[in-house]
Formats: sequence, C-alpha cells, structure tokens
Amino acid sequence: MILCIDSGNSRIKWGLHDAGGWIETAAVDHAESAKMADLPRRLPMPESVLLANVAGDAARTAIVDALAPWRPVLQEVTATAAAGGVTSLYENPSRLGVDRWCALIGARAATSAPCVVVMAGTATTIDTLDGDGRFLGGLILPGLDLMRRALARDTAALPLAAGRYAAYPRSTDDAITSGCIEAQAGAIERARARLGGEAVCLLSGGAAAAIGEHLGVPHSLVGNLVLEGLARLAADAPAGYAAGKTGG
Repeated sequence: MILCIDSGNSRIKWGLHDAGGWIETAAVDHAESAKMADLPRRLPMPESVLLANVAGDAARTAIVDALAPWRPVLQEVTATAAAGGVTSLYENPSRLGVDRWCALIGARAATSAPCVVVMAGTATTIDTLDGDGRFLGGLILPGLDLMRRALARDTAALPLAAGRYAAYPRSTDDAITSGCIEAQAGAIERARARLGGEAVCLLSGGAAAAIGEHLGVPHSLVGNLVLEGLARLAADAPAGYAAGKTGG
C-alpha cells in the first residue's frame, strides 16, 4: 500500500493505492490538515508516502506533523528531467511545478497518444505531451474562479459574477461567466490544435467539468492526475523519481 498526497494551492488531496487500484481517496482544506493524523491511527504503515507540495513550507510541515508515525517512509517528490515515461524539455526541469510534473506522468500512464494535459484548479495549466512522452511546454492562466474574482476586485463596476454560460450573454453576470469559460476553453482548443488531430485531451481539477461542458474538442475527465502520477512514480521506485526524505 502507498499513500499519495497532492498538496495544492487550495486543498490537500490524498489517496491510498495498492496493486488493485485506489482503496480510498479524500480531500481536506489546508486548515484541516490535522485530520490526516487519523490515517496512522487506523492503518498499518504503507510501503511509501509520496508528497507533491506546491503550497509552501507551512503546508509541508503540517502534513509531516499529521503523519508523524509514517515519517520514515515519507518522501517529497520533485520535478526532474525524466521519470514515469515522460521527458521534460523545460528550460530548467527542476523549476517546473511538481503538480504539473506529476499530472504529466499520470497522463502518460493513461495514454501513449499526443496529449493536452489540463489541470483546472486555482490556476489552469495546459501542458503538452507528444507521442514520444516529451513534455513540449505549457501555459498557465488564472482559473475560472480567479478570473471572476479579479474582475470584481480590480474594476469599479463589475460584480463577482454568478451568471450562467451563454453563447450570446445578455446580462453582465452571464457575460463575465461566459467570457471566463470561453477564455479557458479557447486556450485548451488552441493547444490541442497545435498537436494535430490525433491528440487527446485530459482534464482534471475542480473546474474540469465546468470547462469540459463547453469544450469544442473531444476530451476525458480524470479524477486526479497528480495522484495518478504519484502512483506511477511509486510503481517505478526507487529509480523512477527524485525525492528527498521529509522531516527529521
């Protein structure tokens, strides 16, 4: 059994995985990270605990403290030049966000086709894998909610929109909601067009379904690509990823 942890900007997602697949998954807000202490109380120590953290030192410390009995097998994953069937063409592979890196590895485990990998959370990332598993590069843009909040915060008259999508919006709230969705969908469609007609599109994250509903290209929703990537890295251990022991 392995424990995979995706510590993102907004929430902590985790999943227990064995040879048969996911045993259980859950998510908590960062303020509730202490709830993870229940895992060592009710479960035997796993073979490994893999952490992908983009939420900073405080989040890392809180997770490590909650899982203190499992600290000997807890390792923090970092982005590398190659792992899990993916080769990074990033200018500095170690500077790639580890959540993006794990999502790419999760996508490669799901398909060998050219692929656009979308993580739709606080930010939306749109990354491109070719058929040889090379990460060609990617885009980062504000997520759906962040776009809406930016318009409400930084303009004098626009609201925090709670509108509905429409092809021809006829209210301000609908215009904002529709514009944000169109921006996300358009960026994804342009990225896929660059890859060609054989490319697949995988969407993951909290806003994936909302964007996918209005996406004009074939696509699939995946529950959590970061966790899938961590599970693939664990299967490739010890040489499949670069990680360091976390904690003392």
